[in-house]
Amino acid sequence: MERLEKAERRRKNLIRLGVEQGKAYAFSRTRKGGWAIAQSPIMTTTVTLERLRKRGYESMFVYYQTVNPDWNPLF
Repeated sequence: MERLEKAERRRKNLIRLGVEQGKAYAFSRTRKGGWAIAQSPIMTTTVTLERLRKRGYESMFVYYQTVNPDWNPLF
C-alpha cells in the first residue's frame, strides 16, 4: 500500500512540474530508484538547474569557488 501512495505522490508532483499525465503515470510507477532515473529525459527536463536555484540549491562548483577563491583551474 505504501508503494502505491508514494507512486501517486510522485505522479502528482510530476504533473505539477508540467509533465503530461500519461508520462507522469508511467514514470511514477517505475521500479527503478532515484539514482537509476536521474538521467532519464523526464527528470532532466523537469528538474532543471534553474528550478533548483529558485529553491535555494547551489552548484557545488559555485560553492567551492566561494570557499576557495584562490583556486585556478589552469594550473
